[in-house]
Amino acid sequence: MSSSTWAITLFCIGVFMAALDNGIISAALTTINNSFDVSANWGAWGVTIYTLGLAISIPVVGKIADRYGRRKLFLVEIALFGIGSLFVALSPNFGFYLVARFIQAMGGGGIFIIGSSHILSTVQKEKQGKALGILGGMNGIGAVLGPNVGSFILDLTGNWHYLFFINVPIAIVLIILGYFKIEETKEPSTGKMDLLGTILLSLSILGIMYGITNIETDFWDSVTQPEVFGFIIAGIVLFSILILYNRALENRKDGDPVLPVRLLTQPQYLLTLFVGALSGALLAGMVFIPAFSEQVLGIPAEYSGYWMTPLALASGVGAALGGALVDKRGPILTVFLSGLITAIGFLLFPTWIDDKWQFVISSCIAGLGMGVLLGAPLNILATERLEKDKGTAVAGLSLIRQIGMTIAPTIYAGFIARGFNKIPTLFETDFPDILKRNIENADLSPEALQELQMIASSMEHTNPSIGVNYEGILERIQDPALKEVIETSVNQITQTAAQSGYNGLFYTTVVISALVIIMAIILKPVRNKNMKNSKATP
Repeated sequence: MSSSTWAITLFCIGVFMAALDNGIISAALTTINNSFDVSANWGAWGVTIYTLGLAISIPVVGKIADRYGRRKLFLVEIALFGIGSLFVALSPNFGFYLVARFIQAMGGGGIFIIGSSHILSTVQKEKQGKALGILGGMNGIGAVLGPNVGSFILDLTGNWHYLFFINVPIAIVLIILGYFKIEETKEPSTGKMDLLGTILLSLSILGIMYGITNIETDFWDSVTQPEVFGFIIAGIVLFSILILYNRALENRKDGDPVLPVRLLTQPQYLLTLFVGALSGALLAGMVFIPAFSEQVLGIPAEYSGYWMTPLALASGVGAALGGALVDKRGPILTVFLSGLITAIGFLLFPTWIDDKWQFVISSCIAGLGMGVLLGAPLNILATERLEKDKGTAVAGLSLIRQIGMTIAPTIYAGFIARGFNKIPTLFETDFPDILKRNIENADLSPEALQELQMIASSMEHTNPSIGVNYEGILERIQDPALKEVIETSVNQITQTAAQSGYNGLFYTTVVISALVIIMAIILKPVRNKNMKNSKATP
């Protein structure tokens, strides 16, 4: 293989490994919490600390890689990720485990950034789309398959430590091959490392992301809490100070700011960042699909993750097709088509799906559209016409996508919660008709009908303010056929409530996809103007 092929292959493996780990822990979160004897709230910090580490490392690594060399930083990132994985697997207590997860995140956060900026600096422009598409596809597939792979390893070994031990030999191989097979690339620096700017950037992102992670299901109520708005405001203030400081540093001859302010003054880059945030929100929507298959379609919980496989494969195909389309027709049309395909796929969830085969088709269409968007087009738009700071530009895009992925689940969870809150009302309005229909189809024995009459009589004397205890009724039923009928009726009510909640979620993703289409239309004249100005500049 050529050095370019070797580099892309190794970057893809590293990106897949890091993206996989971002979701793999969800399959074992309860097991890990039990092993350390911590509550679910404390256990969630295993995910939160990883998210915060990613958010801090992404922009910093992008700048450092541009300055000191992408191969060098790739090896450092892989080493940190491998060491963090080993420490997680060997954690003697919960505090050590959290520190190890943070080390993991500091290593995993920059791998995709480094790979993307390396491709943008070494691959011919007409072939960049295909290469970035492959890299983005591995990122998307890894993120989607994480819970699935985690469940498989946990079922196979019965030990959550192997979820992290498996990263160590892969990291060692990547370091050895990366040292010999990846050529060093970097951009010329103009001055000293912006240490103060790096600290301000890290603290501002930490404040904003920590505040966001504290947002709960009741979105508007939680944002008024000090642990939410206080940290977000503090982060925004620090970011404003960073902008002023870096603007002054940028005007100095020897200045090399960690965040080039000129990037934030470019309309094309700002619009691309907005689309990046939308793509993160769409990717977060896909995280809820296994729960949809379980709660609405009735797929057993232990198998729901496996039903994500078609979506993950479609995402990989979409990333490859999107990369090829960028090379042939440009990034704007690619973004437009990705939004259209994703909108169609998500629209099918609330309007069409009644059976598992329809679920597979719908998830494949949504995955195809998301794969196209997560691959090449946004990276191309973010770095177009840049002679330097490509890593920083891609890092900003990845960070804003991470922010979208962090905010959106809270909004989606609100829809689902409101759906399940309808269950008491549905039992009053819909349950009698559903039960009657199921009884007519069941052909119950006279004994079962007599037992049903006794249950109905007892329900008539139930205090309305207390409500009916259907779980208690199910436990007392003697006739198996009658018990199955009532249990089926209760499940249908639950599925109806769940469907209502997920409908709100998926309609929201359709709106977000429509915004992606609109942004593509807005971006077209902006990009055309930039291209004309670029040609006019001698």
